[in-house]
Amino acid sequence: MEDIRLIAEKTKKALLDAGAQKAQLTVSETETHEFNVDGGEFSLFRTLFDRGLAITAYKDNKKGSIAVNRLDDDSIRNAARDCIMSAESSIADEAFDIAPKQENQVFRTGAYEPDIDLFFERTRELMRQIKERHPKILMEQMIVNHKKIHTVYQNTNGTEFETFKGAYSVSLMYSGHEGDHTTSFFSSDIYTDRLDKPFIELGSVEKDLADTEAQLHVTELSGKFEGSIILTPSSLGSFLGSIISNFAADGVILEKTSIWLEKLGQQVADSRISISICPEDSRIVGGEHYTADGFRSESFDLIRNGVLESFFLSLYVSNKSGFPRAKSTSFSVVIEGGDTSYEDIIKNTKKGLIVGRFSGGQPGTNGDFSGVAKNSFLVEDGQIKGAVSETMINGNLAELLNNLISISRETVEDGYSVLPYMAFDKVVISGK
Repeated sequence: MEDIRLIAEKTKKALLDAGAQKAQLTVSETETHEFNVDGGEFSLFRTLFDRGLAITAYKDNKKGSIAVNRLDDDSIRNAARDCIMSAESSIADEAFDIAPKQENQVFRTGAYEPDIDLFFERTRELMRQIKERHPKILMEQMIVNHKKIHTVYQNTNGTEFETFKGAYSVSLMYSGHEGDHTTSFFSSDIYTDRLDKPFIELGSVEKDLADTEAQLHVTELSGKFEGSIILTPSSLGSFLGSIISNFAADGVILEKTSIWLEKLGQQVADSRISISICPEDSRIVGGEHYTADGFRSESFDLIRNGVLESFFLSLYVSNKSGFPRAKSTSFSVVIEGGDTSYEDIIKNTKKGLIVGRFSGGQPGTNGDFSGVAKNSFLVEDGQIKGAVSETMINGNLAELLNNLISISRETVEDGYSVLPYMAFDKVVISGK
């Protein structure tokens, strides 16, 4: 099988021969070892091999992109020609560009070669521990795999990044069952490059399973009140995604619909809130080494002590808008723990919800959100009163950041992000 570095060189030459003035490409080969568990039983073990080539080329300030999975010489030449044809038929824009020459580097991260025997034993152990500790949990589907990924990135400015990385992922989908009582589905995911601990101890798996069992018997909340919400790390991640896409991402900056458009360097959140993107933090497994535009990735603060430090912009939107590009294009979000224990956050809550999952539509351009708090618990006078069903929450994302009550000392590290529990005030909570 031909080395992918040679394939990259051939592709770059084919692009230049076809008329590209600037181009970048990524060649990848992936080996996946995967176990599937359905209904509590192993249903599949397979090994998959995949190769692919993604190309972006520029000609006369026009952009074309193409992806193929056939990497013989004829296919490479055809892909290069098709990419240029795509560019020639597009609209010219002087903001299109690629990164200037970066220092060539080779990255080696994670567990590149899997320990299949131990991996299988950890998976069996997880199944056994779930049955023993959480007998009311029905595991609808469990997908565990190890991916070994080798990629070569090159651009016509002379940059080459080569990456060797490997990691184990565990994805669980389950629900609680007891007699006629069932819960809604819930999922837990972890990403790790080590097998020294049981999977059930990683991320928030154990707590997620226990919380799902506790949701078998729910109460219907009646009436409407303004209270507080305690976002679990899982639901916090979802809210952060909405905050970034609504106020700081390419689309809203390009279209000038972001309410933060003129707020770089200004206070947009409580001074205790710092949101960082840290692709090479030791707690992030297999994080990003270079951006989609070909820059070496760096950590940066989106918000530092409540002040908006950066938008989450690509090179293209940076060139269009005049705002600095983001130093990383990954969603490796880190919020460090605060000074209050999760237990004390609950004790200090007069009335509100612990929100395990939020189900709602896309927030409005001003940040207004409305949806159902799923997998959630009612808290009154500092005590968890029980699970609730079909309870609505309404608020505003921008106001939420300024209505912080506290940040937990505890954080959840699932390999993708590092997030605490965070409590916010002045959210409208509605039952039937």
